[in-house]
Amino acid sequence: MEDSRSEQRMLRRHHREKKELQARIQLMRSSVPKGDKKKRKQLHLDVARLEAELEQKHQQELEKFQEDFPGISNLDSVTEDLAKMDLENQSPHLLRAQRKRERRVALERSRQERIAEVNMEYLASFRQDEEEKLGAILEAKHLEMKDMPTDSHCMYRAIQDQLVFSVTVESLRNRTAEYMRKHIDDFLPFFSDPETGDAYSPDRFFSYCDDIVCSASWGGQLELRALSHILQTPIEVIQADSPAIVIGEEYTRKPLILVYVRYTCNFGEHYNSVKPQQAGATGGAAPRLF
Repeated sequence: MEDSRSEQRMLRRHHREKKELQARIQLMRSSVPKGDKKKRKQLHLDVARLEAELEQKHQQELEKFQEDFPGISNLDSVTEDLAKMDLENQSPHLLRAQRKRERRVALERSRQERIAEVNMEYLASFRQDEEEKLGAILEAKHLEMKDMPTDSHCMYRAIQDQLVFSVTVESLRNRTAEYMRKHIDDFLPFFSDPETGDAYSPDRFFSYCDDIVCSASWGGQLELRALSHILQTPIEVIQADSPAIVIGEEYTRKPLILVYVRYTCNFGEHYNSVKPQQAGATGGAAPRLF
């Protein structure tokens, strides 16, 4: 009897967690502007991940319960009984309203699945186009892309990969933050709240610099600007659909070269390093890059 009660408590908790997740997803959807295609696309991926994680968690708990209590074999039957019990305790008006909500949820889920399928097709097309364009650009420079781990340190790792001296990612982050703090007037005007457009206060800017050191915050052009000054070296960023960006052109050393990808990486925007083409790839020895 106690086993049965434990099972019912678990299933009721599963039902509650599913409802809480749907409420959370609804808040996530309402916070993303409908016209922001990039954020909407990321939202769809986040929702699918959250639903899959919860489904997997519940499935693992059900399987574990079956292993611990093999005498209770029909969990689906108990789940259906609990659902029927919930429905029987509702008034006809609430029952009709719930059925309408369930139909709307089912239709919305089906629509979102179709949208996700279309987005995946577009993403595959964009990815192929980006790979071909980057391949042609790097081919002309006798280079090829060198993949960096997708751990939010990719920009710093790409810089680290090309330096002739040994340095850690942590050191690069520390030196970047220190330089930006010391030259606040050069960087603060470029920072604004992405939601409101309000300019950063000095305190918020210093907090941003703290995040560079204490978290796996993603680096961008402003951090690259700081690194070019620290290293006194130009940094060239190659992109598929735009001309290469050269940061720190005032320096005369051979530039470090990064590749910025939007679609090639499964996790979104990402920086990779480069390496000389393999000897014989185009009929001759690859030039020395560093």
